[in-house]
Amino acid sequence: MAGSQLRIASRRSQLAMVQTHWVRDELAKAHEGLEITIEAMATQGDKILDVALAKIGDKGLFTKELEAQMLVDRADIAVHSLKDLPTNLPEGLMLGCITEREDPADALVVHEKHKDKTLATLPEGAVVGTSSLRRLAQLRHHFPHLTFKDVRGNVITRLEKLDSGEFDCLILAAAGLGRLGLGDRIHELIDPSISLHAVGQGALGIECREGDEAVLEQIKVLEHLPTARRCLAERAFLRELEGGCQVPIGVNTRFDGDTLVLTGMVASLDGLRLIRDEVSGDQTNPEALGIELAHKLKEQGAGAILEEIFASVRPEA
Repeated sequence: MAGSQLRIASRRSQLAMVQTHWVRDELAKAHEGLEITIEAMATQGDKILDVALAKIGDKGLFTKELEAQMLVDRADIAVHSLKDLPTNLPEGLMLGCITEREDPADALVVHEKHKDKTLATLPEGAVVGTSSLRRLAQLRHHFPHLTFKDVRGNVITRLEKLDSGEFDCLILAAAGLGRLGLGDRIHELIDPSISLHAVGQGALGIECREGDEAVLEQIKVLEHLPTARRCLAERAFLRELEGGCQVPIGVNTRFDGDTLVLTGMVASLDGLRLIRDEVSGDQTNPEALGIELAHKLKEQGAGAILEEIFASVRPEA
């Protein structure tokens, strides 16, 4: 391995760079003599900050520019928050590795004046900041008395908006806060009975070119099989529902002995209709479980809900 090189493409946001530097450092420890470089860039999702994510209507908002670097051989791998990586990848690329998952839960972060409150005890009309339709729909379902407002920007920018009084609270990924050293800002971890998390949330996905066996061998040292099985089930569920990351689809996965248990939900944007169910089975065939659960929800009306959502958030020509 001495003298070999590896080029990493990454978003240049603070969180993305923290994650990419972790991957670089772990690979350097595993492969003596491996020369690793990072090419950081802004993606479409980083540049468009004045429009709600769902209205942009692109499933590759945070990934396309990184994938282009691999396709023209300017990068060997791209490091993604797995929740941002579409379930259908460009021809010639593959998901080569899934790292060990951090806590995938959603987290409540509150303004100082609400430090004695929980999500359940926030006052009527309290302004909740979130850019996720998944979080929005589930919280509207459980807490219709709250007010919801779109919030964009990186984690630090969002926290500044919260602290300045623009919001009463924010809903953010616990994993992202933890990786940024901001775990002390977590006021409450939201129970899965209230908010199922995003597909792949808390895990990193390393994308590479298909057939690049040398690179695959290098990155496989970071693969965490239990996380991979959970996330492959979740991604198959999302793929079968034909949903991008900007639709109200949530999941939760856990192991019960050798059995993998997958819970999923689809909700309408107003939160009035929420379909939720679960399946369990052989953990060695996780994608079959994801497909089974998607069909189960479709039979209960999830397809009709998603069609309505696609029509309402589809970008104008």
